[in-house]
Amino acid sequence: MEKRSRAFYVLATIFALFLVFLYGPTITIAILSFQGPQGGLTFPMRGVSVHWFEDLFRQQAVGDIWGSFARSLTLGLMVMVTTVIVSVMGGLAFRKRFPGSSVIFYLIITSLVIPSILISLGVGLIFSQSGLAVHWSTLGFGAQLTWTLPFGLLIMFAVFNRFDKSYEEAARDQGASAWQTIRYVVLPIIAPMLIGVALFGFTLSYDEFARTLLTSGSYNTLPLEIYGMTTNVTTPVIFALGTLTTAFSFLIIGLFLAIVITLNRRRSKHGSDAGQGLV
Repeated sequence: MEKRSRAFYVLATIFALFLVFLYGPTITIAILSFQGPQGGLTFPMRGVSVHWFEDLFRQQAVGDIWGSFARSLTLGLMVMVTTVIVSVMGGLAFRKRFPGSSVIFYLIITSLVIPSILISLGVGLIFSQSGLAVHWSTLGFGAQLTWTLPFGLLIMFAVFNRFDKSYEEAARDQGASAWQTIRYVVLPIIAPMLIGVALFGFTLSYDEFARTLLTSGSYNTLPLEIYGMTTNVTTPVIFALGTLTTAFSFLIIGLFLAIVITLNRRRSKHGSDAGQGLV
């Protein structure tokens, strides 16, 4: 019992140190973002205020903060929707073996191990040499899909490998078409996993830097804008921006989790109602 207690405390200490390492920098930035008007980028703090948050909503001479945020949000939604749709289609397609399926699978995985900056550089060079316009909504969109689609597809492969095909067989026995089976049987069952894929797609796109560096054209996304600010901004306004973007990320995660919880509750309720009906 004593050995178990010691092991528990050791593991708890390691986990606590990991949390400090993981969230310590974010918490430090959040604290420094509440510096007074005369505050700097380091401790000790010179007063406490929301001055630098208010400064974010004034006309900025350091960059296009809100424009870059709108572009990242739009790009994230585009990538999210595309990732969900293609991942579901790919998961359904890979349920059966077809010629070249192994090659396609390994090509999908390969994009995860290639350095992100090389993908950005290669795609950017191809477009520029071809005389095509480099823009965040086209080239940046495609480059980010090389990052989000493999994750989405891997999740869907795992989901469909464990999917009970008897549900589909029962639907077909009742006269449902292939589309009706997918619409009314498959999609409702895998809906919580689709929310997970959507969360992956949006957050990976929203935070992506390397794959967007050379593919965004003349307009920065938010990660690129923040990186640019680190070279010429010497006030805590950059900390305030970091705090707001972090809070926005947690808000998005909370929203997706709330959707998953709601879906699971509805499923449990429908299951219990069906059980009572059988009784």
